[in-house]
Amino acid sequence: MPLNWVVGLGAALFVIGAVGVLIRKNPLIIFMASEMMWNAAALVFIAYARAFHVMNGQVMAFLIIGTAAAEVGIGLAIIVTVYHHRHRLDIDEIAQLKG
Repeated sequence: MPLNWVVGLGAALFVIGAVGVLIRKNPLIIFMASEMMWNAAALVFIAYARAFHVMNGQVMAFLIIGTAAAEVGIGLAIIVTVYHHRHRLDIDEIAQLKG
């Protein structure tokens, strides 16, 4: 597959994720959209690493996947805790928790 197609796919996935983060109000959907953005970045790094025969892109993709895994653990814990306290998942109410 040509590099342009993979970079285009990565850009499309990133834009879809960014639109999901900006438009949706449900924290779970926002969370999934941000994960899509992380995966799009990892895809582009791997594509460039494969095209130019270097390991830097694969190392960066590995770090992105590790960071995304940490985000999953912390983010889902926060979402579940807010749901247990409020019994609703509304991003506007979560913004009121700033103290």
